[in-house]
Amino acid sequence: MSFARRPLVAGNWKMNGLRAALAEIDAVAAGFDPGLRERIDLLICPPATLLAAAAARLEGTGVALGGQDCHTQASGAHTGDLSAAMLADAGARFVIVGHSERRADHKESDALVLAKARAALAAGLTPIVCVGETRAEREAGKAESVVATQIAGSVPPEAPPERLVVAYEPVWAIGTGLTPTPQDVAKIHGFARRRIDALSPGKGAATRILYGGSVKPENARELLHVSDVDGALVGGASLKAKDFLAIAAAYL
Repeated sequence: MSFARRPLVAGNWKMNGLRAALAEIDAVAAGFDPGLRERIDLLICPPATLLAAAAARLEGTGVALGGQDCHTQASGAHTGDLSAAMLADAGARFVIVGHSERRADHKESDALVLAKARAALAAGLTPIVCVGETRAEREAGKAESVVATQIAGSVPPEAPPERLVVAYEPVWAIGTGLTPTPQDVAKIHGFARRRIDALSPGKGAATRILYGGSVKPENARELLHVSDVDGALVGGASLKAKDFLAIAAAYL
């Protein structure tokens, strides 16, 4: 595995976490021991209200911070929105764009996700571009076509591999208790890598692709060692330091 594909385990806290939850961030930092730090990158994406406080506590620990979304513009009359530059100023190094919940709840198009990814790059952040199919799309045999379309429309082809992460999240496996088989995961990750290479020739092999479908301590070791899986985008299990670190420990 090249340096660019060093495993990344990222926690997406979604709309969870008040100031008391900073104790969990402290616990993650305390548990990110040298042995684990040598093997993987660790990232927490808390709500924006906690970013600055978390950044101060995590300085020098090796645990990175990310935002959960950003606006396409660097500033302006966009009440309630946050720019990528603001996230970076608060201490973020990454930002999730195009998460399935944003695509569904806010009707975000591929073009909008692409614009957000480019805004992230312009602000010095690494975008984590999410792609993945719904249950209906999968049952209709459209999983690969959906992923191909989203990669073509959402991933900035100019992004260098070290400044880009793609996360495959089978929407039907998020919070449902359903999990694809390792063979299913390997197939779609391999397909996604080929589509990235088609979009940006020569870059597919160096781009990290995370798996993001209900990763838990119980299934992490099996899922994270699947071919073409370079880490995980973890949802609910990232809210508790013990569970999040147990997932990361799949790389020990």
